Amino acid sequence: MSKIMDMQKAITKYMPKADPSSIGDVFFLDDDAIRFFDDENNIVFPGFCDVHVHLREPGFSYKETIASGTKAAARGGYTAVCSMPNLNPVPDSAESLKVQTDIIARDAVINVYPYAAITVGQRGEQLSRMDELSKDAFAFSDDGRGVQDADMMREAMRRAMALGKMIVAHCEVNSLLHGGYIHDGEYAKSHGHRGICSESEYAQIERDIKLARETGCAYHVCHISAKESVALIRAAKADGVNITCETAPHYLVMDDSDLCEEGRFKMNPPLRGKEDREALIEGILDGTIDMIATDHAPHSAEEKSKGLEGSAFGIVGIETAFPVLYTYLVKEGIVTLDKIIELLAINPRKRFGIPIGNDFSIWNLDRKFTVDPNKFLSKGKATPFEGKELFGENLITVCGGKTVYKKD
Repeated sequence: MSKIMDMQKAITKYMPKADPSSIGDVFFLDDDAIRFFDDENNIVFPGFCDVHVHLREPGFSYKETIASGTKAAARGGYTAVCSMPNLNPVPDSAESLKVQTDIIARDAVINVYPYAAITVGQRGEQLSRMDELSKDAFAFSDDGRGVQDADMMREAMRRAMALGKMIVAHCEVNSLLHGGYIHDGEYAKSHGHRGICSESEYAQIERDIKLARETGCAYHVCHISAKESVALIRAAKADGVNITCETAPHYLVMDDSDLCEEGRFKMNPPLRGKEDREALIEGILDGTIDMIATDHAPHSAEEKSKGLEGSAFGIVGIETAFPVLYTYLVKEGIVTLDKIIELLAINPRKRFGIPIGNDFSIWNLDRKFTVDPNKFLSKGKATPFEGKELFGENLITVCGGKTVYKKD
């Protein structure tokens, strides 16, 4: 009985509106469930919420499906994910969005909230049918591509504002890329690679901050990686701009000194310098960075087998996000556990209006494992954390009162 009470206390700590007695109904149905509470360092967390996930379906199911991606998310402790629109068909009309929502209704094991595209085909030439999309899309994004035209972004913000929706931006100035594929830093210079400058990210953030201030639109910046981006967003918040942002686990615990000549280290934006990583951590600690998202971006083994230059951009991370953060930030005394949970579960839901319901997971923080991509539930296997020893093992995930993942 004492363990039941301990779990109920943990649940009420993170979910004060939850009914502790209902937890017993879910988790203490049989002896098989009770065994999850036999270890000393088990803890209950609210269901994690990832506002930046690529589920690849429809259109690219050889990379991932809604079924495989949501099962992977459940294993990582996530009970809600927001699916990015770089799909086929691109969700730029009610009809094309319905292709995705029908699959979600049929196959998803957790809650999936789909983005609609800002522009038709994500080509940046014409705005999508934002009015008709607003019923089923919870926000607008052209993730994977920055909206290059300032006037088009301004009009998108005005329409989103009128619809009560958020603009979620991948910030990248195409004219500053120059064919780069890793950070324009020491590793690129010493190994003969073409670099991506930090300005390609922060210059568009600076532009969009001005537009968000002008329009009053709720604005969210995807996967920031550069120290200048942190500084700009910090100043914008102090100035009253309605802005939030995210970063990803790999940007917080790795930099370009960790690069290897393998596709599993290639993502966009790239791993930047040590000073950038330190600025991101500072942004986490002072509240400039509101949440951590994975940017889970699965590709086929072939697409990730061509080294840093030839491989597709994107890595997977939804099954390892919490263990990475716990191992490298919490256990090292850099960030508190409560802060990590705030960034993974509380803040994303507050900003995006995503309910939590009866959603949580139970973790054993003492258990260690070695990252083996072959054991992932995701179809994607490319991770820079392959072979790393991490702490924290998810035992069970419950979404809406239903068990959606249970460790074998």
